[in-house]
Amino acid sequence: MITRTVALVDPEAVNLGLAAFITIRASRHDAEWLGRFSKAVRDIPEIVGVYRTSGTIDYLLYARIPEMAAYDTLYQRLISKVDLMDVSASFVMEEIKHTTELPL
Repeated sequence: MITRTVALVDPEAVNLGLAAFITIRASRHDAEWLGRFSKAVRDIPEIVGVYRTSGTIDYLLYARIPEMAAYDTLYQRLISKVDLMDVSASFVMEEIKHTTELPL
């Protein structure tokens, strides 16, 4: 049941105070594209969560970065590695609840 043990670090204390949710609409939906996309997001350490979703958005990414300029750098790295139809980001102004605990 336990997949790993981790330490929770205060993002502000390690200069990762800006949280971003990035929505992706894929330009393609084939295995070759998915392989390149998966490798690209795994190779960018600031992207700490990646989810394939239903609806009009194909993927939701969660990133922790120091400031807005770092988001632009992350964005440039991502689009240089894989073709995307649409990329949009929302930045967290206030974190009301965030937990890794499961409701058991």
